[in-house]
Amino acid sequence: MFDVKAVTNECIEWIRNFFEENGKGCNAVVGISGGKDSSIVANLCVEALGKDRVIGVLMPCGVQSDIDMAKLLVEHLGIKHYIVNIEEAVNGVKNALPFELTAQSKTNLPPRIRMSVLYAVSQSHNGRVANTCNLSEDWVGYSTRYGDAAGDFSPCAGITVTEMRQIGKYLGLPSVLVEKVPTDGLCGKTDEENLGFTYESLDKYIRTGEIDNDETKAKIDRLHKMNLFKLQVMPSFNPEIEKAID
Repeated sequence: MFDVKAVTNECIEWIRNFFEENGKGCNAVVGISGGKDSSIVANLCVEALGKDRVIGVLMPCGVQSDIDMAKLLVEHLGIKHYIVNIEEAVNGVKNALPFELTAQSKTNLPPRIRMSVLYAVSQSHNGRVANTCNLSEDWVGYSTRYGDAAGDFSPCAGITVTEMRQIGKYLGLPSVLVEKVPTDGLCGKTDEENLGFTYESLDKYIRTGEIDNDETKAKIDRLHKMNLFKLQVMPSFNPEIEKAID
């Protein structure tokens, strides 16, 4: 029962209201990966603010095999963009550390450096950084804390992957971007290979509570519970509150 037209228009209006209240006249800064999520978020920002107020940032780490998809997006939208290769920065951090990073640390380092680049661009261009995560990824923690999970505003945090594809088609984005198989761009695997289940199954479970496989249900529930901390405000000690509790 997803009303793509209504949700798209509401999201565009939400972006306008955010900038009106949190950065009137500011620019939207979007990290462009070449995938559907960043493409759709950038397109929504263009619809909300106009192409002159949207800046795309392409951030390959060395050679990016699908960089042409990211270039296609910024050309399609006609937005200003920068290409910042983060390979030297990533290697610089690795070489500066007196120990070998774990495999997971190596995977998460590039997205965290990319977010630093986005904020550098944003602060130099009167900007606000767009978070490009969607509900499906957030539900199972498929994002890097303080990496792609960061940002100043998140227009698609309540929209599933299945719904994102419908929005992309409705906006008229090139089908090669909307239908592109989601990958993390880091370990060479697709999202679904890493997760162990399909977005179709996950999205149906999120929206209806229905799922055909008990093992998949258990895995989704475990990932959701384990990664909820990524979506919550950082716990902080407040002596006044602690005093009141005592």
